[in-house]
Amino acid sequence: MGEHPIEKLMDTAMSNIKGMVDVNTIVGDPVETPDGSVIIPISKVSFGFAAGGGEISTAPAKGQEGGNRQPFAGGSGAGVMLNPMAFLVVNKEQVRLLPVANNAVAERIINVAPELLKQIQEIMEKK
Repeated sequence: MGEHPIEKLMDTAMSNIKGMVDVNTIVGDPVETPDGSVIIPISKVSFGFAAGGGEISTAPAKGQEGGNRQPFAGGSGAGVMLNPMAFLVVNKEQVRLLPVANNAVAERIINVAPELLKQIQEIMEKK
């Protein structure tokens, strides 16, 4: 007995999900600041997956025998949600975990981000 079409739909959706997520999705790439600190973003990833389908029963045409293979209709879908949870800040003196839930920290990081990106670009240009 051959593979059912719904299995193909599920396999395709699941393989695409695997391609979207790796360890760098949850633990982001480290960013080094000019003072030598390293900032590592930490995120939470949530997934949703659905697949369904059915065989459409049709009456055999006149003079034809009814086969056991019926037309199939189906679909599948997946969703991924990525939420930043914290930033791990490592420097010479200490290691700190700054949760994003604290709005003051999130606002500070957002305010510092443009300057940080500018400094990263300068470092990359020097190399």
